[in-house]
Amino acid sequence: MSKRTVPYSITGLRRATRLGDVASATLQRALAPSRNVGFPYRKPSIPKGVVVPQDLSKLGANFETAWARRGPAKAARRVITSGPLRLVVHGLARPEIHGVDRLEDLRLREDPPPLIFAPTHHSHLDTPLSIISIPEPWRSKLAVAAAADFFFDVRWKGIIAALSLNAIPIDREVTGRKTSDQLKRLIEDGWSLVIYPEGGRSPDGWGQEFKGGAAYLSARTGAAVVPMFIDGSGAIYGKGMKRPKPGKTKVVFGSPMPPIEGESTRRFNARIEAAVTTLGDEALTDYWTARRRRATGTNPKLTGPDYNGWRRQWVLAEHRKLGKAGVRRRQKRRWPDLG
Repeated sequence: MSKRTVPYSITGLRRATRLGDVASATLQRALAPSRNVGFPYRKPSIPKGVVVPQDLSKLGANFETAWARRGPAKAARRVITSGPLRLVVHGLARPEIHGVDRLEDLRLREDPPPLIFAPTHHSHLDTPLSIISIPEPWRSKLAVAAAADFFFDVRWKGIIAALSLNAIPIDREVTGRKTSDQLKRLIEDGWSLVIYPEGGRSPDGWGQEFKGGAAYLSARTGAAVVPMFIDGSGAIYGKGMKRPKPGKTKVVFGSPMPPIEGESTRRFNARIEAAVTTLGDEALTDYWTARRRRATGTNPKLTGPDYNGWRRQWVLAEHRKLGKAGVRRRQKRRWPDLG
């Protein structure tokens, strides 16, 4: 390196440093007025030692769905229900609907009351299947209680669920006072509801014990509960299945069950479960056989036999052969012949 190179390099660095200092000072003078701007143009300062609570999440049970029950969304949902949703349901499930005549007395009233529909739950197909099966005038003003942790965990899913199904986020584990009051207001405004008493989809193809949400809400509002049994949806697109397999289904409506004055939620819930159990027997046999068994308390339980593991699956396969779930375009499952 020559002796002349070093002095010129040092001189260049000094000039660059001075220019940087000048630019920094100029920028600070330009920004000085903004430092004096306070609230509401800037967030208020937080004193030391003060812990500010986080904003509540707008997802899950706090997802806002009121917009989905207003004019434009209702009109869009009417098109979705009568078009794409109906085509998908009939293409996958080919439902047979029975027992609608049991709602005829209420339908013929001058002002039909809102109802709480309580179907069994074995598949994501159950909700569109219920919407298509429920008759007018309730279908056009129907809301669905949906799992907040599944349908409303991200914004786009919540928007789709609210717009297409008029879904309302519900905490499956604990129904809070806020949710209960919201559902009560909906019924008072004339909206009917679909509530799954089992809380979630069946994990193994058999039913689950009923929770008291529908019974509690019915007691609070006076709206009658309509028991429903859906046969075949679990075999088409049950829990754990990666893709649906087309088949047939049967939807059976029971008679409306109004709350009885002085009856506890627990007793009412047991009455609803017994009615759905009878409908399940009716779906696999016939009306008179199911009622005869109910009189003697011998209707097959929705929860299945008290076996474990493969024995429950074996009995489930035989059970499904009796109903629409056995009519499937797929290879039959082969079980070992134990003699």
